[in-house]
Amino acid sequence: MLANVYQHFRKDEHPFIDNVISWFEQVENQYAPYVTEFLNPREAFILSSLIGTKSDITFSLFGGFENSERQCAVIYPSYYEPQQEDYEIEVYEIKYPTKFGSLSHGKILGTLMSTGVKREFIGDIITDGSRWQVFIKDSMANYIVNQVDKIGSFGVRFEKIAYTDLLIPTNEWQEESLTVSSLRIDNIISTVYNISRQRAKQVVESNRVKINWVETERVDYVVDYLDIISVRKLGRIQILEEHGKTKKDKVRLSIRVLRK
Repeated sequence: MLANVYQHFRKDEHPFIDNVISWFEQVENQYAPYVTEFLNPREAFILSSLIGTKSDITFSLFGGFENSERQCAVIYPSYYEPQQEDYEIEVYEIKYPTKFGSLSHGKILGTLMSTGVKREFIGDIITDGSRWQVFIKDSMANYIVNQVDKIGSFGVRFEKIAYTDLLIPTNEWQEESLTVSSLRIDNIISTVYNISRQRAKQVVESNRVKINWVETERVDYVVDYLDIISVRKLGRIQILEEHGKTKKDKVRLSIRVLRK
């Protein structure tokens, strides 16, 4: 049966599938809910696909605010009703001297990751243009905020806040449609950012590209539904939907793009 499941997903996703199946087994054996760390959109899709075959357990997602990108899942038996606190997420505002300059998503994430914490413990990082807030799993929150007192050249402190104090994040993503000859990573980057295929290959091979926050140097990597492609110095791309093929056998795509 596992082989049948694997065939629908990329080989690099098989370890995550193994994790999901173990989560299901734990919920079924203990008849109690299981809470995940933060999942990226592709992982949440895989979880949803696999749980679709189950009749006795279900799941729900929450990342701290509506339309959050990274979300924690609660997988639970049919009798259970998850509450907001079950997702074990804390939110912090990053206090820094705004009159001297501004922070950036990349600098904040890089600094948090430099504490040695895995990416799955950190959720979305949001801003309204000047204020910044970050969502962190409660099991690692104290460790992270006590480790970080500087981001870039700014002294910072983290202030835990209530969900009622969440800012309204700016959304700089743009939805676009395009046609591509294939779903190879170098081809997507070339088409979206209007650079040559050769230049796109160089970008990938020079360690500037991540798929779902994991670095890749493979120019032949084939992207899929809800994958997020991060390209250093260019921006981010998310694959939203395929809309069939053109008469010339090109793939029609809907995507979201964040351009720097």
